[in-house]
Amino acid sequence: MKGSTRNKLVRLVQSLQVGGEGRAGVVRKSIVEKEKVVDEVKRLLTTYKVLGVVSLEGVSARELAEIKKSLSEYGVVRVLKNTIVTRALRELGVPSLDEFLKYLTGSNLFIFTNLNAFALASLVDKVVVLRYVKPGEKAPADIYVPEGPTGIPPGPMMSVFGKLKIKTMVREGVIWIAKESKVASAGDVVSPELASLLRKLEIKAFPVKLSVKAVLDEGIVIPAEKLRLDVDSFRKDLLAAAQASRTLAVEVALPLPEVINEVIARAYVRALNLACEAGYLTPESSRMILARAFARAQALAAALMMKNPELNIPVVSQPAAVAQPVQQPKQPEGGGKPSEEAEEEKEVSEEEIAEGISSLFG
Repeated sequence: MKGSTRNKLVRLVQSLQVGGEGRAGVVRKSIVEKEKVVDEVKRLLTTYKVLGVVSLEGVSARELAEIKKSLSEYGVVRVLKNTIVTRALRELGVPSLDEFLKYLTGSNLFIFTNLNAFALASLVDKVVVLRYVKPGEKAPADIYVPEGPTGIPPGPMMSVFGKLKIKTMVREGVIWIAKESKVASAGDVVSPELASLLRKLEIKAFPVKLSVKAVLDEGIVIPAEKLRLDVDSFRKDLLAAAQASRTLAVEVALPLPEVINEVIARAYVRALNLACEAGYLTPESSRMILARAFARAQALAAALMMKNPELNIPVVSQPAAVAQPVQQPKQPEGGGKPSEEAEEEKEVSEEEIAEGISSLFG
């Protein structure tokens, strides 16, 4: 082997050895970094009770930065590889892991927090970041351009304003929009000209919202469809339950501060009606008892005169109104059964006539 050839071979072997050591160093460094991230995720999982998984599909880096900033005050917000989170969960032996792993697909944002699962989902739903509308997209809502200076110098852009039917004028060396103009309705496809103009005017009209996939709450997996609560319906159910509880407390006469006044009022009314029915004279019941007896006597006289007009019994032409039993206090809406003591209207019977006579003459 020639000397030059031998020297080339030696240099080649040396370079391979150095390169091998370099690659091994790079591999070892990446493994160490990965271990650090896994340990960090394990620490977060043990520090916080709730882990939320949020899809990042269609979210740009700029929008993600704004979203992370708005959510960071409620916990730790991180973009992590699904494999890293999976490994950390496995090493911690988290229950329901297999069920949770099916949500770890695609690019995800992970939120470590002590908020309960439903509060976290509600919070994420309220996070909205606006971006520029892209050509070919449908307008999410009506889009307007405001009145005033645009900062765009007059020139070719004047034709764009005209094409979009935006009234303009030149003032102070720039194009001014004469009055607020609607440039797109909800559902309209945004043209390239309009998209470009909105960007020049710095009008961001397309909302970017996050979508919660699932939440791991102390080992319990709650999918997105179970995290969306109908708050209005829940409020109505809660009010109905509170009203039913109040009605029940009044019916069983529970001596609670919230219902004691109503309980006493109902007891008084029932006692007064019972005294009237039994003919038991008290200062409170005497007027009602006498009025009822008088009314029954008038009814008796009218019935007798109908059968035997020759008796010539005097009947008051405008009989006094029959004293009605004292009404029970009205139950609040949504609860309670009709009072059992409520009397039905009946025709005057012979037994009532006899009772009226006995009331009058003993």
